[in-house]
Amino acid sequence: MSIMNFSEYQTQALKTDQIPAVEGTELIIPLLGLVGEVGSLMTEYKKHLRDGDAHKLFKEGIAEELGDMLWYISNLASKFNLNLEEIAEDNLRKCRDRWGWRDSAQIDDKATIHIFDNDFPENESLPRQFEVEITEVSKDNSIKMKAFINKQQIGNDLTDNSYTSDGYRFHDVFHFSYAAVLGWSVVTRSILKCKRKSNSSIDEVEDGGRAVAIEEGISALVFSYVKDYGFLEGVSTLDYQLLKLAGGQNGLECLYYKECSNLW
Repeated sequence: MSIMNFSEYQTQALKTDQIPAVEGTELIIPLLGLVGEVGSLMTEYKKHLRDGDAHKLFKEGIAEELGDMLWYISNLASKFNLNLEEIAEDNLRKCRDRWGWRDSAQIDDKATIHIFDNDFPENESLPRQFEVEITEVSKDNSIKMKAFINKQQIGNDLTDNSYTSDGYRFHDVFHFSYAAVLGWSVVTRSILKCKRKSNSSIDEVEDGGRAVAIEEGISALVFSYVKDYGFLEGVSTLDYQLLKLAGGQNGLECLYYKECSNLW
């Protein structure tokens, strides 16, 4: 038996397409067909739940329904001028970006870390190890967060910048997490005064104001999300749309969000 690839299947399946008698229904027919086949698939499973082993043709029925669904999916891809093989490859790439960090982490934890400032002098590199002490104080009728390294305050006092207390004053934990897990954080680099000024282009582009604004924006986005979901207590995975919106398709970033959920 020869092995068929998606491109060949799409070409052969399109040859069996029956042109609708009513003009303008070329898309709605395969769309309705796909929905109908999903219903048939559920019916097969319902029979399996009801009849158990008595439903002898369960696997054959499932295989037939999946085949019909594949035909409709292929037909829709053709009518939208899309390549089914490229769709499959893109989907696998998305799955690897979403979950691939698990395999790399199991093989070698160091494989997930890239040292972005490895070629720079020590005074322009993020510290390879540091401890941050975070505390809060009441000052000027507001609660402020202070961060210290070796008993020396780093950065400015932070408040929630909100009419209500929501804990945003602690959001620097995101920046420190970027530095600890990804080996990258423009904001942490700025706070610790280790910007890479020896390279003017990197200092302007990678360590500049625009990069700071992007990192702060991602932190605000993630904070807003976790606040709405109980600060992810007991949650081990996040909504993929959030990761995608924040540029989280990169495996390292996915690793960060996983670790970040544990921090909260």
